[in-house]
Amino acid sequence: MVPARLYRRPPMSYEARRGLMWGYKNGGDMDFNNILIGSADPDRLVEYYTRLFGEPGMADGGYTGWQLGSGFVTVGPHSEVTGKNTQPGRLIWNIETADVRGEFERMKAAGAIVVREPYGFEGYPDSLIATLADPDDNYFQLMSPMSPEGGG
Repeated sequence: MVPARLYRRPPMSYEARRGLMWGYKNGGDMDFNNILIGSADPDRLVEYYTRLFGEPGMADGGYTGWQLGSGFVTVGPHSEVTGKNTQPGRLIWNIETADVRGEFERMKAAGAIVVREPYGFEGYPDSLIATLADPDDNYFQLMSPMSPEGGG
């Protein structure tokens, strides 16, 4: 199960989440809810993400997943994936947390691969972001919650 501190916002309805999408309303009845990380060695990624996120909430048919907030991060085999990601910045997935520094330190102590320590943004003094990687060199980030207005 995912540590509660990774997701502090109370659960909200699908309709409420849709209303927070920075004014984008053309998504119809869609809800982004999952990312699949394909790997030639999914067991290595499962071990890694279990150290960071705790025991997976789902494991079935070679696919393993952790619920983070209202979505899932899933790891599994993929026939078109070999070796490490040669362009890790192409797709970066984000995890919102009100305590970027605390979660960063917790994940770092659990063996997270650090790409960039927490840093801020000009004009947004309360917003932080930290970049991490998995053993296949897929990037993900811890970031302060973003408001619909675009600020932190």
